[in-house]
Amino acid sequence: MEKEVINLLQNKMEILLFNDTNNLCLVGPVNLPVQLGKDTVTFQWYTWLPIKKNQSKEELLEMLPSLHLAEYQQSSVLVYGDFKNAEDALIRMHSICHTGDIFGSKRCDCGFQLRESMKMIVENGSGALFYIANHEGRGIGLFTKSLAYLLQQEGFDTVEANNALDFPDDMRNYEEPIKVLQFLRQKQVKLITNNPKKLAALKSIGLTAEENVPIWGDISEYNENYLKTKVLKSGHIPANEKMVTT
Repeated sequence: MEKEVINLLQNKMEILLFNDTNNLCLVGPVNLPVQLGKDTVTFQWYTWLPIKKNQSKEELLEMLPSLHLAEYQQSSVLVYGDFKNAEDALIRMHSICHTGDIFGSKRCDCGFQLRESMKMIVENGSGALFYIANHEGRGIGLFTKSLAYLLQQEGFDTVEANNALDFPDDMRNYEEPIKVLQFLRQKQVKLITNNPKKLAALKSIGLTAEENVPIWGDISEYNENYLKTKVLKSGHIPANEKMVTT
């Protein structure tokens, strides 16, 4: 890689201290125009990558062809408005959902929550949407998620299906996005989620937030049992009385 290119890119890279063995390399911002309904909205897009503790920016850039990054997932974040300084900012910690986010599957509400969160952040004037890798199926992976879906077609609920495959209900880890959030903003935020337990869990590892903002919608015959299980077994605040009846 030519020195001129390295110097240009290094100015858009930030090394964040993470743990005893790894740091995080945060890249951005990239101007990213996004179509939201009839409007085109420009977000600031960042990605990050775990790197070895003593690895420099230049070393990382020179190693890129040998890292085969297309073979595994990386996380990123869309930032809107004056996220660093705004008094009122929303964030969404959104777990990757291949079927819901990309294909528009109605078996879950993930695709709706992804798009609605972006709209909520824009309407609020500032915020950030974290799109988190390695969270598929609450951490079991896409292939295993397909097996869990087959079990759900046979009558298992979403928690029972994960457990039947010898996985915990939820294996997701939020330490990396929390570290990136702490770099991007020091002030409090509001977390877009229906699950106050998720808010409490994130606060325990450093999230500065005091309240959650609900995000219900796109409830249909295809996902009502899935959403009801979230309420009855995962602690989500119900959108209506029907969700708390078995």
